Amino acid sequence: MIKTRSAPTLDDVARAAGVSTATVSRCLNAPDRVVETTRAKVMSAVNALGYTPNFGARVMAAKRTFTIGAIIPTMDNAIFARGIQAFQEALHARGYTLLVASSSYDPVVEADQIRALVGRGADGLFLIGYDRDPGIYSYLEQQSIPVLSSWAYDANRSVPSVGFDNRKGMRLMAEKVLSLGHRNVAVISGVLKGNDRTTQRLEGIRDAFRDYGINPNTMLTIETPYEVENGATAFTSLMQSTPRPTAVICGNDVLGVGALRAARELDLDVPGDVSITGFDDIELARIVTPQLTTIHVPHRDMGRKAADALIEMVEKRSTGASVELPISFEMRGSLAAPPA
Repeated sequence: MIKTRSAPTLDDVARAAGVSTATVSRCLNAPDRVVETTRAKVMSAVNALGYTPNFGARVMAAKRTFTIGAIIPTMDNAIFARGIQAFQEALHARGYTLLVASSSYDPVVEADQIRALVGRGADGLFLIGYDRDPGIYSYLEQQSIPVLSSWAYDANRSVPSVGFDNRKGMRLMAEKVLSLGHRNVAVISGVLKGNDRTTQRLEGIRDAFRDYGINPNTMLTIETPYEVENGATAFTSLMQSTPRPTAVICGNDVLGVGALRAARELDLDVPGDVSITGFDDIELARIVTPQLTTIHVPHRDMGRKAADALIEMVEKRSTGASVELPISFEMRGSLAAPPA
């Protein structure tokens, strides 16, 4: 008869590492709270024994799944990548696992994903922006699921946020463009419906126009999904207008890079013939030629702080408070004064 070998237990790991079972548990569930030497000793024993924590027992004991759900609008480009990576790293350091879904900017899909993540026992939800059916928020309140928003900031909302002021950021960009003397300014915006971040950015540009005594209704604007190809197509269309814009403000860096590509194809010098700007300061903005003038968003800092804030809510040490992170104007080679 073949004897089956029993799986290693928490006690086995504790004996091998020469620590208490409580210390082993802390190393596995909250490694950031254990000194590095002890953590290394415990993890060495875990690996040597092939120990796997009993997830079901952990859930029953803590009455939590140690899982956080996040729904982002898209995985097609790098807009959310850096922030979500930092969010995941911070969760892992606190013993939590991240489940990520993408809604493709579809509110119906997002609502289904929210219910699915709740159904799978997510302890908390990380959402992008605020623009969704109020019924979703009522549902989450009924389920007693902590929710945190990001990539947006509004201190007056009942759902807390760790993010930045999109309207303020794009107003800063438009003011810089106008201060250089540009008056024939066009905009390539993301799709406004269902996207409060895009709406706020467009309102920021309108604010700057009004500050300079310019009627914002005279501003040429094209709405298009956030893809490089769409930015190129929109830019080409704008360059056919009369008079031709001397500056094009893009709703994000992805659209801005598309506009830069189209300018090159049209044999237009940037910024000699036309200036182009973006928003977000993703890596793409710094590797194109010329580098894209943009608004810097602290993506990694935002992701880390959002993770810490949501865990505090999940563990009932906080009811959640909104945090506004600073953003800054990054002057690069794609913006200059208009041609004489």
